[in-house]
Amino acid sequence: MSPTRAAATAPRRGRDARPEPDQRGPSRWRERLYRFDVRYLPYLLIAPFFLLFAVFGLFPIVFNGVVALRTWRLDDPTRDGWAGLDNFRRLLSDGDFWNALSNTFGIFLLSTLPQLLLALVVAALLNRKLRAQTWWRVGVLLPYVTPVTASTLIFSVVFARDTGIANWALSLLGIGGTEPIDWRASTWASWIAIATMVNWKWIGYNALLYLAAMQSVPRDVYEAAAVDGAGPWRQLWRITVPMIRPVVIFTVVLSTIGGLQLFTEPMLFDSNPALGNGGDDHQWQTIAQLIYKVGWRDLDLGYAAAMSWALFLVILVVAAANALITNRLGGGKR
Repeated sequence: MSPTRAAATAPRRGRDARPEPDQRGPSRWRERLYRFDVRYLPYLLIAPFFLLFAVFGLFPIVFNGVVALRTWRLDDPTRDGWAGLDNFRRLLSDGDFWNALSNTFGIFLLSTLPQLLLALVVAALLNRKLRAQTWWRVGVLLPYVTPVTASTLIFSVVFARDTGIANWALSLLGIGGTEPIDWRASTWASWIAIATMVNWKWIGYNALLYLAAMQSVPRDVYEAAAVDGAGPWRQLWRITVPMIRPVVIFTVVLSTIGGLQLFTEPMLFDSNPALGNGGDDHQWQTIAQLIYKVGWRDLDLGYAAAMSWALFLVILVVAAANALITNRLGGGKR
């Protein structure tokens, strides 16, 4: 063989040379373990959540939908069968349902709007340099960690007619007239009392959510605004709120869901909670209370299930509308 041909057939070195395969690579079982780890392990890790959701979330929803389309009375087992949309048609002419819906929206408006606005103000104050910041933040969260049953029972005493602290405080301010306010007698007074309970519990929780979002806003933005003459109030609404808009939308949706499902506060505010009447004239009876009364006091599970689905649709529509309005007001895309 000539030297030229030998040089051509010899293995090339340098840039074009290909390395020999490494015979010391991972063994077969390690390759399989790696493939299992990459392809299947993530699904196994999230599978428990979906299994629990299917058993305790999805199945009750589907079963409740089936019950809403049936006639199912526990006090009369013979009255059983397919009802179709009769339970939903019954809602349209049910005065108790529309009264409860009105009460629910009234308490929802009196609680959610002040709650979120005050939470923004409290968060803006906590976002400043204060002495004992940690203690202030923990103190704001204390109402949230207090059991709702305990706080509601305390507020029931606060809003007592003759011995309540609320009437005593109003009398010091010259509000309320000569006669003490009977917080359980009229619609508006009971709405205000229940909304006060809800606000007291959730203002601190929402304030900490806003505070966490405010921590990510660059400080130089506030400094530039201060140089331009913007005060703290203008900075809050022109800079802070638009920059934490996703968190604001989240709290609006969360407050909408919780506000329209209000149950514990109005239930324990009644002198006889087991009845679920929401006052002698149902003046503060919410939809959740009415569902409880129809289902477990009147034993009409089919009609109660139809009410719960109607409440679900109301929450879905109101939450979507609130999220859209908040996004528009916060400077979202039009």
